[in-house]
Amino acid sequence: MKVLMFGWEFPPHISGGLGTACDGLTKGLAKHQVEILFVMPTASGDEDQSAVRIINASDVAAFETREDARNLLEKVQFLQVTSNLIPYLGPDEFTEQVNLEREKEWNEFRISFGQKYKFSGTYGSNLMEEVMRYALVASSIAKHHDFDVIHAHDWLTNMAGIAAKRVSGKPLVIHVHATEFDRTGEHVNEQVYELEKRGMEEADRIIAVSDLTRNTIINKYHINPQKVVTVHNAVDFSTVEDREISRGVPEKIVTFLGRITYQKGPEYFIEAAYKVLQKTQNVRFVMAGSGDMFNRSIRRVAKLGISSHFHFTGFLRGEDVKNMFAYSDVYVMPSVSEPFGISPLEAMRAGVPAIISKQSGVAEVLHHAIKVDFWDVHALADAIYGLLTYPALKTMTVRCGLEEVNALKWDIAAAKVKKIYEDVLEEKLKKTTI
Repeated sequence: MKVLMFGWEFPPHISGGLGTACDGLTKGLAKHQVEILFVMPTASGDEDQSAVRIINASDVAAFETREDARNLLEKVQFLQVTSNLIPYLGPDEFTEQVNLEREKEWNEFRISFGQKYKFSGTYGSNLMEEVMRYALVASSIAKHHDFDVIHAHDWLTNMAGIAAKRVSGKPLVIHVHATEFDRTGEHVNEQVYELEKRGMEEADRIIAVSDLTRNTIINKYHINPQKVVTVHNAVDFSTVEDREISRGVPEKIVTFLGRITYQKGPEYFIEAAYKVLQKTQNVRFVMAGSGDMFNRSIRRVAKLGISSHFHFTGFLRGEDVKNMFAYSDVYVMPSVSEPFGISPLEAMRAGVPAIISKQSGVAEVLHHAIKVDFWDVHALADAIYGLLTYPALKTMTVRCGLEEVNALKWDIAAAKVKKIYEDVLEEKLKKTTI
């Protein structure tokens, strides 16, 4: 079986858990004899291709000839997402408007014959433009490669998946790692929401990383529950190693590692740190990450007067993440809304006890992490203090947690995903034979 998979990032160049999940899943699928063509906006050449073949979208021209462009735009005229929605048009006026928009697309893209678009592969100000161009390139890739199933990860690649499906006729699986409701609460970006919803509607099957996410897809995007399947993430044990670390400070270390954004709950970590420091000074708190609440978090720490026991590292990746876990005595993930959350698994794998919010998908599969409501700062502080103060509690949490995460293997998750591929292929076969 061969799968055309669309992603936005892949190790070692990652900005969060999405790239880590793609890496683990593709390695698991390779063990089940699934061949992966992994497309990403821009590749550096140092990606691990032991389990995948990387296709660099920046090396692919969307159009080669005028005929290619005409045929392509006939199939992907849906690419203009929100700007062309005009209400109350009659049938004739609607047809005329569609033709005008199609001609506009033709005029916009006709100069691109044989040319390539250099994607940044980041999350910058021209993200929507990159998402749409990625879809155009995706359709070209789909036209020139042989595969059985399309698999698209998160909203950034939904349009690419749809374009590939329109060109090839192959079934589409959308993998939802997070939704706009997780990222922004109820203040959703309507354009992102539309891209997410359109991908879900066009998909033959949707993979949710948790039951929490599955319920959001069904209730917030109004998707048929029979289309949505939960496959929990896992953790890669192949890189586990004992690290000799010189900490440089005598105090114990409590770590927050993730984006410093609303979704991850950094303010609750800071408030809990303040409460713990009222009880003991034998602790330092580390906030490892970056995000739009970074400066606000620094100001709050200063205002609380705990700067001498609080450290900001900025964004960490690769070996620095592993070293941070080796430094840590307690790991905390107080997320307001977390579709899954791989980092607690990585912490527990490294022998670090984890405190997680009940509002996280990973809470569905972890029974030996301490769970608190993200907003309950008192409970969070009590949990941190308990793990720092009572060795027996920490020892039990570490031992049981390690046994637990050891059972969460990507091979098992990949087997479930392969079964989803087989199901959509069987459904397509039945439709073609009726």
